[in-house]
Amino acid sequence: MKKRVFIISLLFLLVPTISIAQATYQKEVRPLMEARCSKCHGSEAPLVDQFKKEKEKFTKENKGPRMDHYALLLEFVKGKDAGAIMRRLDDGKSKEDKKPGNMYVFLGKDEEERQKNLKTFKDWVGSWNLKRRADLTEEESKKITAPQ
Repeated sequence: MKKRVFIISLLFLLVPTISIAQATYQKEVRPLMEARCSKCHGSEAPLVDQFKKEKEKFTKENKGPRMDHYALLLEFVKGKDAGAIMRRLDDGKSKEDKKPGNMYVFLGKDEEERQKNLKTFKDWVGSWNLKRRADLTEEESKKITAPQ
């Protein structure tokens, strides 16, 4: 009997647990982006290369790089500007200086809403990592899923 309990317990440890469904861009992130971010990062915003060339001009106009499509947003999650979304939306709680990212405040009207929306982004990204692309290991990059 003890042997059977041990074997069953061991199986539970070895079999991967069923996880809660990961957030997707279409169902959770896109509506959040439209509601909270499209004013500055919507269809009227410049593409990232144009933004970088004229950053000062667009910043004065309250325009950031365009992120109104999955592929455009993905560049800031795991593309050439990997980690940019995470660094800007992070609440700062896991950072040494405890300072939130410069866009964290726009995630909601109060701390409760900001935390809820941050959780949605974290669930979608899969592995919340504040590193820049050059500093990510291959294993860390693979953990960033951000499903469509």
